[in-house]
Amino acid sequence: MAETDRHDRTEAPTPKRLEDARKEGRVPRSRELTTAAVMLAAGIVLLTSGDSIGARLGELMRGALTVSRADAFDATALTRNFGRMALAGLYAITPVLLVTLVAALAAPLAIGGWAPSAKAITPDFKRLSPLSGLQRMLGVRSWVELGKALAKFAVVAIVGSIVLYVNAGQLLALGSEPIHVAIGHAIHLAGWSLLALTAALVLIAAVDVPFQLWQYRQDMRMTREEVRQEYKESEGSPEVKGRIKALQREMAERRMMADVPKADVIVVNPTHYAVALRYDEKTMRAPTVVAKGVDLMAARIREAANEHKVPIFEAPPLARALHRTTEIGDEIPAGLYVAVAQVLTYIFQLRAAIAGRAPKPDLPKIEMPNA
Repeated sequence: MAETDRHDRTEAPTPKRLEDARKEGRVPRSRELTTAAVMLAAGIVLLTSGDSIGARLGELMRGALTVSRADAFDATALTRNFGRMALAGLYAITPVLLVTLVAALAAPLAIGGWAPSAKAITPDFKRLSPLSGLQRMLGVRSWVELGKALAKFAVVAIVGSIVLYVNAGQLLALGSEPIHVAIGHAIHLAGWSLLALTAALVLIAAVDVPFQLWQYRQDMRMTREEVRQEYKESEGSPEVKGRIKALQREMAERRMMADVPKADVIVVNPTHYAVALRYDEKTMRAPTVVAKGVDLMAARIREAANEHKVPIFEAPPLARALHRTTEIGDEIPAGLYVAVAQVLTYIFQLRAAIAGRAPKPDLPKIEMPNA
């Protein structure tokens, strides 16, 4: 990452960026932690299973150095015996291989977890560029890695020298011991040596793990433009969101206008507000608002009402109150029951009068509740 680009990355990484990085196989890793875990596992296995491993290796060596007269004159015996001895040797060290394999797979879970990704193993031919390689060599991270490598070498060299110095007598005594005893003794020495070296690597890992986590967070930081672009991609650009809202509003208005012909009455004020009410005593507890609007929408509701012969009733205070307190599909509030009942009663009586079944009713005086 170029220095100028790094200075521009002032924003913390978003959850989406971290998730995308994980899908690409980019997670924090500490090679020092993995190395320490593998060496610790190997040392423990050598100390706990060293006797059985030594006995198997001793038998393997004794069998390999024992050649019968028939095998000495058999041209295929050497290949056959080599394959058998190789399998026996692999079987002897299987505990070490299995435990170190588990340690190598489990160690990454400590800080980054498993992140299998096909992209991570896809060849990147850009990395073959000499210029890119030179830039990486001269970058700050390369100097940091060089310093870590030198420090690790120094610590391991010091601890290794101490281990050799302390165990020099036992190492020299191996040559005078019986073969089966020397093999087991050597395995135990190797186990303790690995544990001593592991202690040094744990100290290095204790420094490297926080550094790798910090370095990963730095690499994942974003510029403000990247944050804005990600927000647009995840939430949608304001233009697109505005267009979607406009389409949704248009669809809702079409559905609302389609319900105007089903209304029993349109309460208006007389030009600014219009509220369409419908009431079916068999299916509804109270009258329901099926459409409402102001100004231009109110005019459209009145036009639809005239077209479909829906009665229009002028009651300015009631129209304003209904528009303010209800949404489309809501039942009218209890406080407006009396006023709306007066309007609907008049409309139903008017219908009966038009049909010749009742006299023409008087225009009611709407009783509005006290504010």
